[in-house]
Amino acid sequence: MLIEYWAYNNRWRWVHPAAKGLVTLSAFVSAFVAATPWFLLALTLALAMLTIWGAGIPWRYYLRVFLPPLTFLVISAATLLIAVDGPATSWPLSWRWEPAQFPLVALICGRSLACLAALLLLALTTPMTDLITLLRRLRTPAILVELMTLGYRTIFVLLAAVHDITTAQKARLGYASLAAARRSFGMMIAVLAIQVWQRAAALSMAAAARGGDGPLRFLDHDFSPRRHDLLIAASFSSVLLFTAILVRYAGS
Repeated sequence: MLIEYWAYNNRWRWVHPAAKGLVTLSAFVSAFVAATPWFLLALTLALAMLTIWGAGIPWRYYLRVFLPPLTFLVISAATLLIAVDGPATSWPLSWRWEPAQFPLVALICGRSLACLAALLLLALTTPMTDLITLLRRLRTPAILVELMTLGYRTIFVLLAAVHDITTAQKARLGYASLAAARRSFGMMIAVLAIQVWQRAAALSMAAAARGGDGPLRFLDHDFSPRRHDLLIAASFSSVLLFTAILVRYAGS
């Protein structure tokens, strides 16, 4: 997984996760405080440059992670600019562009891009294990942390199962033609659905056999107390929030 690889191989790997979480949270708040698309676009570019130049994430890999949700956002924005005319119970329906909705769509897209860049800043620089540790120290409800842990573990189990199944199918020429590829893909989905059900039942039985009727126990990573990381993050977050407030009141 591309995100998981760079989360463990970036310049900010050993920066305290609380510092990176604080920057991400301030970027989210700033994106919703500011009501100017130009500021949101500048915020997106600043967060992207911070991730690429600061954390050392190559821009090619950053774009590979950034472009898929961007494509979804473009399609969603296009649907918001289309108005459908005609009765709901008869055909044909007609559609037309709504230019009056463009300022609202620009604001929604700007906020979405800023939040996406903030989320990638955290995801590409902080492993999931560190995020789970941070959430536990913030007294997040145990059920949410446990669901995140089990879901995180299940992803790699499923990836390993997909690799094994596709390797076996390719060895039997399961992808030699388009028809064979569709059949192999359908069989793989069916097998994975059964395996997920069986592994979940086995995990539940194993936990019950060990008396697992309480919260899961984790071995947390002990980060060294580096106050300058938190100080830099707090300073950057303060400047970001102050700028967003100024932009909001200057535009009103």
